[in-house]
Amino acid sequence: MGIFSSMNISSTGLTAQRLRMDVISNNIANANTTRTTDGGAFRRRRVVLRPRNDSLEFRSRFLPQALWRGMGEGVRAIKIEEDRSPLRLVYDPTHPDALKSGPKKGYVEFPNVNIVTEMVDMISASRAYEANVSVVQNASQMFMRGLEIGRA
Repeated sequence: MGIFSSMNISSTGLTAQRLRMDVISNNIANANTTRTTDGGAFRRRRVVLRPRNDSLEFRSRFLPQALWRGMGEGVRAIKIEEDRSPLRLVYDPTHPDALKSGPKKGYVEFPNVNIVTEMVDMISASRAYEANVSVVQNASQMFMRGLEIGRA
């Protein structure tokens, strides 16, 4: 694996963690949104990540291993999905979004966003982002030191 392969892998991690932080920020911003354009309360969203090795079979079949080793590795976001867990019910018959009929009359459906969970996820994404930044910085430093050795 070369220096640029490690940078490419880390860049996929940086992109994925940045997307995670954006989605988490959106969840926190909508923690009390009881009415969306789709109707109903906001539902928590999360990013689904998968390894980027979907073309590994093609590479191993048509390219020598020295050329494909390290290529296409890393992570990618395959989708942003809604959390289908139950919404939080709060009894408040005076709220404009309170349910008007049925067994849940007078209850308001609030988003299924837990601020503590979101903050833990945000810290996790932030630490993973920092780790990927460190990899890029260290790879860059090693590359520069290699150039300095070559000059001597």
